[in-house]
Amino acid sequence: MSPLTTFLQRSTPHVLALFRIVIGLLFACHGASSLFGVLGGAMGQGGTVPTGSWPGWYAAVIQLAGGLLVMLGLGTRAAAFISSGSMAYAYFSAHQGSALWPIQNGGEASAMYCWAFLLLFFAGPGSWALDRVFFGDRGQETAPSAQREPSAV
Repeated sequence: MSPLTTFLQRSTPHVLALFRIVIGLLFACHGASSLFGVLGGAMGQGGTVPTGSWPGWYAAVIQLAGGLLVMLGLGTRAAAFISSGSMAYAYFSAHQGSALWPIQNGGEASAMYCWAFLLLFFAGPGSWALDRVFFGDRGQETAPSAQREPSAV
């Protein structure tokens, strides 16, 4: 195995954890802005979404809770699955009807979050996850192991 391949295999769980932390933090910021009016407020307009309004308030709760859980690596797969579904719903209900491509309909963030969370659902939390602290390494496969090449004899 080449040194680069070895380095990449050793680094994958850590880079996946950094990806998880950044995506979770950014997603939680969306929820916090909509629920609490911070960081520019809902839709960058300085306000909040009305409590209990469909779908804005529920989306913001999923964004805040899902983002924090993913960021911390606590229940990552479940939180990522729900967050991915929320973003798929947002894309198809709010964006896709106005144009085909996300760049045209303003749905880039929804599409990218949807796919990022789907990746985390399948790949797992990587290293540095609170799930590992509370539950150990049970079922926490972080990346597929590379096939070892047979050694030449």
